Amino acid sequence: MKLKHLFFLFLGSIALLCSPCSCSTSTETEDVVGRILGDSSEAPVFLTCKAVTGTEIDFQFSRPVRVISLYFDPAVEIESLEDGSVVRVVFSGGPAPGGKITADLLVEDEKGNTMNVLVPLRTRNVRMPGLRINELRTEYSKPKAEFIEFKTLEEGNLAALRLFIAGNSKNPMVYEFPSLEVAADEYILLHLRSMEETSRDETGDNLDESGGTDAVAGVRDLWRPGTEKVLHKTDVVYLLDQDDKVIDAVALAENSDPQWNKEYLAGAAEFLYSQRAWESEEKELPGPNAAVNTFNIKTAMTRSVSRDETAADSNTLADWYITATGGISPGKPNKPERF
Repeated sequence: MKLKHLFFLFLGSIALLCSPCSCSTSTETEDVVGRILGDSSEAPVFLTCKAVTGTEIDFQFSRPVRVISLYFDPAVEIESLEDGSVVRVVFSGGPAPGGKITADLLVEDEKGNTMNVLVPLRTRNVRMPGLRINELRTEYSKPKAEFIEFKTLEEGNLAALRLFIAGNSKNPMVYEFPSLEVAADEYILLHLRSMEETSRDETGDNLDESGGTDAVAGVRDLWRPGTEKVLHKTDVVYLLDQDDKVIDAVALAENSDPQWNKEYLAGAAEFLYSQRAWESEEKELPGPNAAVNTFNIKTAMTRSVSRDETAADSNTLADWYITATGGISPGKPNKPERF
């Protein structure tokens, strides 16, 4: 009787090991099941997802799967769905460009192993315009915050565009733009701190909605949440699209001190150089001498780092200058007077 009980206990253990699961099994369990059954019961592994066009999203898995169910929030109408290692979903009518959406996906492989994926993502923004970083204020005096001004080169939508400031090393992505329709030659003012309740994002047609300090009437004002400092006189600032392509960049250095040699600054400069988004005038890997010299800003609130709007973009410090005292001009063409 004892041997019989042990035999049935052994069979029950095999049944438990062979049951479908919602995530990958441990390596030890895989080895046991593989020796007993001659195969593995490892569930498929979700690798990544990506919006490839304005109406298509790919979900990539470690091996071919079949979709059992798929839901999106907010809801969208699905036109077609393709199973496989890459599950391609096509919408009949795409959501807003670059809009936030959550996918709830249940898949099954040929062995009956299932996996549930709940993942937030952004749809593809196919209308991202050309954009330039145009002016920066690096100094702060409560309630006047640092800001970055952008200028559009064409009409489009800014959704999913991301702003990185390398000096904020623990979290360099400091802002992600909302879905925002813009016109050509429009100035956009991003205030880098939110200090007052009246500070409101102007994402619609009303460009006089925000009442925060330094909000500019008739100019689109946006506000980064939080009150901590994220921009310094020695820093690297750049914009990335959804493919991590650099849209525009500027490097700043107060002097040639060792601060620039810190990994997060040197690494950011090397990344920009790899995309030819920031270079030395000799077209070499840029160091502090190839950055805009911000020493003369000191603590002045009315001096800014400004782009020469009359010159062709060379992706070097030659495009930039420090304005004279009183030369700051948020939301307006940059003043030509230099320090």
